[in-house]
Amino acid sequence: MITKAVQLRSMPSGEVVGPSRKKIGLLDHLGGGNLGDDATLDAVMQNIKSRWPTAEISGFSMNPSDTQKRHNIPAYPIRYQTWSFNDTAVSHQSRIVRKVKTAAANARALDLLINVFIRSPRALFRELRFLFRAFNIIRSFDYLLISGGGQLLDCWGGPWAFPYTLCKWVLLARLMGARCYFVNVGAGPVNSPLSKLLITKALVLADYVSFRDDDSKALAKQLGFNRNSYVFPDSVYSLDVCVPKHNTNCSQRSVEPLVGIAPMAYCDPRRYYSKDRPAYVKFIQTLSSFGSQLIRDGFRIALFSTDINFDSQAVEDLWDQVLRNGAVKNPEQITRPLVPGLDELLIEMSKMEYIVTCRFHGVIFAHLLNKPVLALSHHPKVTTIMKAVGLAEYCIQIDQLDAGSLQSVFRRLVDNRQMVRRQIEKAVRSYKKMLMNQFDVLFGPKVLHVARHTVV
Repeated sequence: MITKAVQLRSMPSGEVVGPSRKKIGLLDHLGGGNLGDDATLDAVMQNIKSRWPTAEISGFSMNPSDTQKRHNIPAYPIRYQTWSFNDTAVSHQSRIVRKVKTAAANARALDLLINVFIRSPRALFRELRFLFRAFNIIRSFDYLLISGGGQLLDCWGGPWAFPYTLCKWVLLARLMGARCYFVNVGAGPVNSPLSKLLITKALVLADYVSFRDDDSKALAKQLGFNRNSYVFPDSVYSLDVCVPKHNTNCSQRSVEPLVGIAPMAYCDPRRYYSKDRPAYVKFIQTLSSFGSQLIRDGFRIALFSTDINFDSQAVEDLWDQVLRNGAVKNPEQITRPLVPGLDELLIEMSKMEYIVTCRFHGVIFAHLLNKPVLALSHHPKVTTIMKAVGLAEYCIQIDQLDAGSLQSVFRRLVDNRQMVRRQIEKAVRSYKKMLMNQFDVLFGPKVLHVARHTVV
């Protein structure tokens, strides 16, 4: 759950800092197509710029070219091995090494030799070279903000991925005298003892730490972080989104209401960290049965995702399965809107009467647009956010999903849609006030207000 607003009265050190020309770095593991991560970066930038309009903001990401293009800011890599937009790491191995690696896939002894004499020394050299470059970059910054939501975890790549990356950047920044803030971050899962050590060290070194829910704060305490910290809603709740009234006017709804269904690559062996093909197939089939029944009941459906790269195959698989079910009689009954970026995503979601999504920020986007949302929870954070807004009855655990329960909960959502909208509106209004209080303290008095995203 999200606690009540914390009344912060000064900077963590007691000093008051006013607007000035500061250089600020925003660090996030983004750049792979997750538009929730991009929305987080936009929300934090929006809050800083509205208070310190002369601040120089740069991004630190896994895909600097994508970050620079989407957010119109300078960007730097946070690791020597970065992402490309097709969700694969940019390889720095030579062609010969890759061939030897492939040939040795089933030869453990040879594979061990390659690790010891080729991979490890090359990786160490690249990391040392990267650290030297990172040192020269961070020395010119006044602030480093870890602004992404799900940062304190090790399920993607183990301790040498997220935990090590965060720890090294915070350490470098502090050595150079920069202030370091963890802003509304989420925690978990964290399994490796080394991950726990690295994450705790990074948090202890920071000047300010806030979590996006009580569960994340409690987990950080279990890891060994006992310093003062705060709990605020996810930063995306502060994002300004302007929606024309006609998009949310019930009297102007289509005769066939549009339901947005956003699957994810849950347990997909091609993508997900937990690989279980039967579970993935069952998940897609369940959503397909649900979508087909919606069409038979007089709804239209739009298949989309807030992670336009990672979940793209899941959208494709669901599309194919719904068409095979035979419920679609004309092309208007099912669509796949093109959403290359955050603005396009918000435009498409604003057209939907109801939203069914698995993604944490998919739920938040629905809240921002005041759309009744049914959440399929693959992670405690999704369950937590639905409980926090008082709508836990419209959240189903994804591993317990079946077509019957999904249809039953959706019908209840439709019947109670007006109450749901009022509950969402109340929660979002409260969250915005809480976040305004936090950013007022971190970045001084508000001097300018500009809406970044406009839905037309």
